[in-house]
Amino acid sequence: MLTKEERNRIIDLIHRQVVPAIGCTEPMAVALCVAKATELLGQKPERIELSLSANILKNAMGVGIPGTGMVGLPIAVALGALIGKSDYQLEVLRDCNREAVKAGKQYVGENRISISLEEDDPDKLYISATCRAKDHEAQAIIKGAHTNFVYQRRDSEVLMNRAACAAETVSDDIQLTLRTVHEFATTTPVEQLDFILEAKRLNEQAAERGLHENYGHQLGKTLCGPLGRGIMGDSIFSKVLSVTSCACDARMAGAMIPVMSNSGSGNQGICTTLPVVVFAEENHNTDEELIRALILSNLTAIYIKQHLGSLSALCGCVVASTGSSCGITYLMGGSYEQISYAVKNMIANLTGMICDGAKPSCALKLTSGVSTAVLSAMLAMQHKYVTSVEGIIDDDVDQSIRNLVAIGSRGMDETDRYVLNIMTNK
Repeated sequence: MLTKEERNRIIDLIHRQVVPAIGCTEPMAVALCVAKATELLGQKPERIELSLSANILKNAMGVGIPGTGMVGLPIAVALGALIGKSDYQLEVLRDCNREAVKAGKQYVGENRISISLEEDDPDKLYISATCRAKDHEAQAIIKGAHTNFVYQRRDSEVLMNRAACAAETVSDDIQLTLRTVHEFATTTPVEQLDFILEAKRLNEQAAERGLHENYGHQLGKTLCGPLGRGIMGDSIFSKVLSVTSCACDARMAGAMIPVMSNSGSGNQGICTTLPVVVFAEENHNTDEELIRALILSNLTAIYIKQHLGSLSALCGCVVASTGSSCGITYLMGGSYEQISYAVKNMIANLTGMICDGAKPSCALKLTSGVSTAVLSAMLAMQHKYVTSVEGIIDDDVDQSIRNLVAIGSRGMDETDRYVLNIMTNK
């Protein structure tokens, strides 16, 4: 049975991993690093030099930057220097306006920004920003997690220098298991958990924006339009898919609206939240059941990402939709046993989906993950699940999760290199 101290530590973990973010978290993390280096410099940089890990580059190449109508890193870097505020964390470009975008475009056009691939540091999430002006320079480094500063320097004065991997590591936080996650979500006093409803509010707003405007590939609008209804019908299933896709459409295309992220990813936050919210509304679950299901979904994703890392070759929707399948199974009245079945069904089906960068078509991957989440929950409620004689699934659900993590974090490294090579040589 969880102690009060353990429950408080888990609540603190959720608060650190479920946070608002504007835009894709990789270019926002780069903008954050540039903003901090600019603040250390104390003046507008004449030159900005960036060294980035391959996974940061991959996830920042094809995504829209909020409020700019532009795609990719250069405009995010310029705005980070011109109007970014590091105190805003992943909402670093919150103050972006038309004048700032005009100035940012000019800054980019003056070729003041250089971007290179970091070859020496093995961390999949690494950002080094060096800003120079006149005879001064400042440097900031983020490593391991999107807001985790590990080094800061102004000229020769080192202001921060600490060895770091991820900001949140298994050794730093309570050792989670799926049973621990389930116990926490279902037995903690609900008034200690209702903060998670802010994720519902923010991500529903993003879905509304995606529905009423034409963002990205408009997958969400297509699913709930005449063509989508003609094929998919007007079911709970179709509503879960369309609402989730609408939010992703808006976010990936650069809508100037915050979403509640999970483990450093806005899409993961959308995927752990909206399928659960829509199902609860359509299934007429109580507010308490919704809150507990949202905690179960988000904390399951955090548990898996603790071991997988902030960035990997494995698409984040695999992790996030596994969380939402747990939440949906709970809303269906599922027990811990049935929730573990849902996890096994998810891992058996989606393991191996590659991450080929953040981009508008991520809405398609989220929809694939969420559709599998619903199907896995349905099977689990009938006590149907993939067994240990099939593929990578183990009798122990936590070992099944570890098998997923091993494939995503180590087994797919070569795949990751091929993906980046293809993306950078088109």
